[in-house]
Amino acid sequence: MAKVLIDIEDIPAQLYNKVKQNLKFKTGNFIWQVKFNIPLDPKTVTKETMYVVNSQGQKLNTYIKYDMEKETINIEPLEPYSTNEYYHLMITKAVKSRGGQSLKEPISIKFKL
Repeated sequence: MAKVLIDIEDIPAQLYNKVKQNLKFKTGNFIWQVKFNIPLDPKTVTKETMYVVNSQGQKLNTYIKYDMEKETINIEPLEPYSTNEYYHLMITKAVKSRGGQSLKEPISIKFKL
């Protein structure tokens, strides 16, 4: 059995070696786990600053959970992804560190089921 759930179509060059898959089976409810190298301001980790859009640019309904101890964010879809549909994981510059520092550039990772 292949260990592929999604096809990552496009990643910013600076993240190429940091985006990994650790998957064992197909599901329409893939949860993104994002890890930052500095502590984040939890008030800036919201559905408005981190989200998934479909190929028409419509936001999917998601649940965002920030684990301050592990410095990870889970972005879980509350509706299944459609097969053969393109999506983008979007992380805006409004996500800030506890010290108030923003990302230099927004992040967009294109993927499909």
